[in-house]
Amino acid sequence: MNGAPAAIRDRGPILSGQDLHLWNEGRHLRAYRVLGAHLATVGGQAGVAFAVWAPNADAVSVVGDWNGWVPDRDPLSREGGSGIWAGFVPGLGQGTVYKFHVRSRLHGYAVDKADPFGFRHETPPSTASVVWDLDYSWSDSEWMRTRSARNALDAPISIYEVHLGSWRRDPAEPRRFLSYREIAPLLAEHAVAMGFTHVELLPVMEHPFYGSWGYQVTGFFAPSSRYGAPQDLMFLVDTLHQAGVGVILDFVPAHFPSDQHGLGYFDGTHLFEHADRRQGHHPDWKSEIFNYGRHEVRSFLESAAMFWLDAYHADGLRVDAVASMLYLDYSRKAGEWIPNAYGGRENLDAIAFLRAMNEDVYREYPDVQTYAEESTSWPMVSRPLYVGGLGFGLKWDMGWMHDTLRYLGHDPIHRKYHHNELTFRTMYAGSENFVLPLSHDEVVHEKGSLLGKMAGDDRAKFANLRLLYAWMFVQAGKKLLFMGGELAQGREWNHEQSLDWHLLADERHAGVSAFVKDLNRLYRAMPALHARDCAPGGFEWIDCGDAENAVVSLLRRGGEADPPLVAVFNFTPVLRADYRIGVPFGGFWREVLNGDAREYGGSGAGNWGGVDAEDLPWHGRPASVPLTLPPLAAVFLARADGGSRSW
Repeated sequence: MNGAPAAIRDRGPILSGQDLHLWNEGRHLRAYRVLGAHLATVGGQAGVAFAVWAPNADAVSVVGDWNGWVPDRDPLSREGGSGIWAGFVPGLGQGTVYKFHVRSRLHGYAVDKADPFGFRHETPPSTASVVWDLDYSWSDSEWMRTRSARNALDAPISIYEVHLGSWRRDPAEPRRFLSYREIAPLLAEHAVAMGFTHVELLPVMEHPFYGSWGYQVTGFFAPSSRYGAPQDLMFLVDTLHQAGVGVILDFVPAHFPSDQHGLGYFDGTHLFEHADRRQGHHPDWKSEIFNYGRHEVRSFLESAAMFWLDAYHADGLRVDAVASMLYLDYSRKAGEWIPNAYGGRENLDAIAFLRAMNEDVYREYPDVQTYAEESTSWPMVSRPLYVGGLGFGLKWDMGWMHDTLRYLGHDPIHRKYHHNELTFRTMYAGSENFVLPLSHDEVVHEKGSLLGKMAGDDRAKFANLRLLYAWMFVQAGKKLLFMGGELAQGREWNHEQSLDWHLLADERHAGVSAFVKDLNRLYRAMPALHARDCAPGGFEWIDCGDAENAVVSLLRRGGEADPPLVAVFNFTPVLRADYRIGVPFGGFWREVLNGDAREYGGSGAGNWGGVDAEDLPWHGRPASVPLTLPPLAAVFLARADGGSRSW
């Protein structure tokens, strides 16, 4: 299967009246097929067809090595009143380095701009675009055929979040990035070994500043050349798919950097961004905000979203900084923002764009998911458009993350006073389709590592970290863990260094890694832990009121025929014998996971493989089990005859 649409390769004039109409209307979902630079044959001559949107330009030409970077030697022509300039330059081919020289009709402004639709750009700090095709022979047909079930809301989705530049580097050359192709087999092997179902890549779109981790994008249609060519990223996605691992790409339509070669002030006017800095400039990131009310900007952004699904077989898009898009007063003081037409703080144009993007993505690709990083209580982010929602498939649960990390940072002797930080999530857990994120944002900017956030001495920190992971996996919602979390890395993430893989030689770190692996396997094996992640009835408290002992117990359920799972958490370092909890039926309950097991670095306390239920009603259940609760540990139980014998 070829990754590039046929319309991209070897053709004549590329812009039709329909293209121009859809572009100006804001409904061109695949403008990348006609704008930018495309290998073409016109009048029997091979060359490159160029097209760029610059409605306020007085003249646009293409410059590069072949013409000495001299403006006007290869001019483009206006395409009616569309604002698009287009032309064909014979004799050029793949690998040609180029920019658009834009001379504004205003202020005498002239500038060389990278191609907004370029498929490849030079490796930073160089900033020109590179003519490139998207030919690639895919080998992931089996994955593509079955991914609807793998991405479904009732499927196990456990996401490994990765920054490619710092996941792993060459030990002999620690400053050198591994390429997409070098990373591919290593990442696939690790994701499979750890049991993750999906990998999420921090933005791979081209960005001039490496330290932005990809969140300051200039090339919305180009993977970063730091790691190789477009086909090399396709190889990485292909390799993960063949290994049975999905790929989610971070997508950043919230803002873009102000670098001169980028989108800002493109034709001598604020073309992609708002002219008024109260709407067009982001105070936190010192970047420019898209003008979502402009039709052509919507065509540009929707085409970018569709592009990564079309050409790179992405299985989902995680949309960054959604909250900053929704609110006009985001990070702004009174007088620093402009209300909407109704006097409110909601960004109506951004809302319309997000709803349209989600509608179009799910219409074209019903087998993928869109994920919103939305940090406020905006209602119905992951609900359908027809009930007034934003239309995302899932939303990050930032509240759960903050509450849980805060709770596990308390000394256990004080945890009884903060019990609500564990239980509050129940009040809203069914309001959205949630992902539980332990992401890169929690281990940067002097926040320390996840291990470092845990209370207690060295041994207690590792035990609390295992509690954190067990608590995440037993909650209703999909899972996300940033790279290094599975190693119990002790230092804060540094994008200039590889992860500390040598830590796995230490049995404490190896124990946490083994624990994450077993949590993933159990999560995938038991429908009780995933089938109702986003549906009612999947989570029940057995007892959430024992704040004095800092103990909670709960039940997870799948379908009617699926065996339930009981989970009990002891958030203190006190071993509790004969702690009784109610269970839904009698028989032998097998201990399928014990966070205090020696192979995980624990003390080995537990229930000797399981316990027989007694016909003694407890907690409103018809039977009960007396348990030994290990210190600072979780215990998971499942009926031995309930389909969980493999555990």
